Amino acid sequence: MKIYAAKDYSDLSRKAANLISAQIIMKPDAVLGLATGSTPVGAYKQLIAWYEEGDLDFSRIRSVNLDEYKGLSGEHDQSYRYFMNHNLFNHVNIRKEDTNVPNGLAEDAEAECVRYNGVIAAMGGIDLQLLGIGGNGHIGFNEPSSVFEKGTHVVTLTEETRQSNARFFASIDEVPTHALTMGVGNIMSARKILLLASGEAKAKAVY
Repeated sequence: MKIYAAKDYSDLSRKAANLISAQIIMKPDAVLGLATGSTPVGAYKQLIAWYEEGDLDFSRIRSVNLDEYKGLSGEHDQSYRYFMNHNLFNHVNIRKEDTNVPNGLAEDAEAECVRYNGVIAAMGGIDLQLLGIGGNGHIGFNEPSSVFEKGTHVVTLTEETRQSNARFFASIDEVPTHALTMGVGNIMSARKILLLASGEAKAKAVY
């Protein structure tokens, strides 16, 4: 394990983007595990800037995202597919068909989880998995526990998580109650893991 200290959010974002870009350059057809939330936005902006300068090529990159809200379409402005399109995918030359996010509208959510595990396996696993961490230590939608689901699974969101995400919705009533998320087994199987944490609110979880 290597711990990189950053002087501020901008520095954290640039350091993270450096590590991700190194993976892309070293393996142009790499599989990137991607995360949503406020923490990785700065890194995505830096990657876009380097792409626009001609320093990065995403044309052969494939991606899998950690999670998605159950019940939200990819066009919903609070879905994680929408987030990724607007914060990264629409701004680089990655092929949309090579980007994967769980289908929040799947009629059979359990079957969708099995399908998503198959997608990851078919790509040969994840080369670099980007993670954030919640204030209580959750990763993806995996809450702290003594027992973890290994594969992609459906979770019931805790009230704490729903309250934390309510600021993005018109009201708490609109916050989904369930999500599809990669399991800890999916995450820990990645060849490299890059976890980002920024701000005092994450200090206890990191500790």
